[in-house]
Amino acid sequence: MQQQVLAGKTGLVFGVANKRSIAWAIAKAWKEAGARLIFNYQAERIKENVEELVGEFGDKTPFFPCDVSKDDEIKTFFEKVKGETDHVDLMLHSLAFAPKEALEGDFLSTTREAFRTAHDISAYSLVALAREAAPMMTNGGSIVAMTYYGAEKVVPHYNVMGVAKASLEASTRYLAYDLGPKKIRVNCISAGPVNTLAARGISGFSLMLKHYQERAPLKRSCDPSELGATGVFLASDGAAAITGQVIYVDGGYQIMGL
Repeated sequence: MQQQVLAGKTGLVFGVANKRSIAWAIAKAWKEAGARLIFNYQAERIKENVEELVGEFGDKTPFFPCDVSKDDEIKTFFEKVKGETDHVDLMLHSLAFAPKEALEGDFLSTTREAFRTAHDISAYSLVALAREAAPMMTNGGSIVAMTYYGAEKVVPHYNVMGVAKASLEASTRYLAYDLGPKKIRVNCISAGPVNTLAARGISGFSLMLKHYQERAPLKRSCDPSELGATGVFLASDGAAAITGQVIYVDGGYQIMGL
C-alpha cells in the first residue's frame, strides 16, 4: 500500500472504457493513494464495463453518463457530481476519438467532419470539462490529460489524431495560464505505446512497440502502473509548482534524434 498522498481528495475520471484503459490505471493509482473518485461513462454499451471495474473498489463509487461532445450532458454530469460532493480536487481527461477511416491512409485525405470530430472530442472536451470543474476546485486542484508523441512528431497512420493531440497540448498551456491564479494546475502525460483497445486501432501498433524496444534509452515503452504513478505525482503536492507541462513517460524515446 503506497502512501495516502491523495487522502481527502475527490477526483473525476473521464475515459475509462475497460480494464486496459490508461484511465483505469491512473484511477486505480489515485484510489490507492487515498482519493475518492467519480467516473463518467460515454454510452450505455460502456456502462457495464465501468460498473464492473468501479465495483472492485468495494464501495459505492458514483458513475454517471456523460457524452463529452454534448454540452447538456456535461452540465447534467456536473449537477450530479454536486449531489455527491461540494468540491473537486482532481480531474483526469483520457478521451480521444477519430473515425477509423481517418486513422488509415494519409492525413491529406482527412475529411472536414473527421477533423472536426477528432478535435471536438479529443481537445475541446478538455476545455468544456475544465470550465465546469474549475468552480468546484475551491482549494485549487490538478487537471491531468493524456497525450502522445504524435502531437509533436509525425507518427504514420496517427494522422488527424496527432493534430488533435497537438491542440490538446496547446489547450493545456492556455488553461494552465487561465486557471493558475485559482491554484489549479493543468498538465499532460505523454505515454509511450501501451497495449490498450484504442491503440489496437492504430495501424502498425506492434511495429511501434518493437521500435521503442530498439530505440528508447530504457529499451522499452512504459507500463500502465508507471502511468498511474505519474498520475499520482501530478495530482499530489509534490507537483505543486508544475503546470502547463507535457511529462513524457515513454522510456526516454522522446529525447532521441535517431
